[in-house]
Amino acid sequence: MVVIRLARGGAKKRPFYNIVVADSAERRDGRFIERVGFYNPMAAGGEQPLRLALDRVTYWSGVGAKLSPTVERLVEQAKVTV
Repeated sequence: MVVIRLARGGAKKRPFYNIVVADSAERRDGRFIERVGFYNPMAAGGEQPLRLALDRVTYWSGVGAKLSPTVERLVEQAKVTV
């Protein structure tokens, strides 16, 4: 099954997440099919906390990909700001 989920990056105590489309059998930070955005919960100043390619998320969900609960919340948040 294909899922759209967060893949953690960044340093210790400074999380940074890529929003990726991946096979559910792959590891959290392992191989992925496509990167569709990022989420930076520690963004400060002029940094962008969330960037998401909504057209790609719509495409992947249209062909059967499931969104994780956190990504679902972030997609709703991105739609409000657009």
